[in-house]
Amino acid sequence: MSPLRYELVFSDDTGTAEDVVVVERTPLTGSGGHPVYADPTGIIRAEISDRDEVRILATGAHQEVSRQVRARALPDPEDPSSAAA
Repeated sequence: MSPLRYELVFSDDTGTAEDVVVVERTPLTGSGGHPVYADPTGIIRAEISDRDEVRILATGAHQEVSRQVRARALPDPEDPSSAAA
């Protein structure tokens, strides 16, 4: 089963500067057959495979798709092991 949430980590060309966006699974499936995830605004959408491979989906005509993005699975909110001890 795919995680409900991921952090997408966008890096610049040097790999030093990073932006992090949290995305949640949507009911959609991408062209590769994997779940589509989106941020709360719907501007950032990504298809993420079961091996955490990321394909950013363009949502606008002039959107520049980043080539350097990693996905980090986040614990599911209802997962008891994700609660603080």
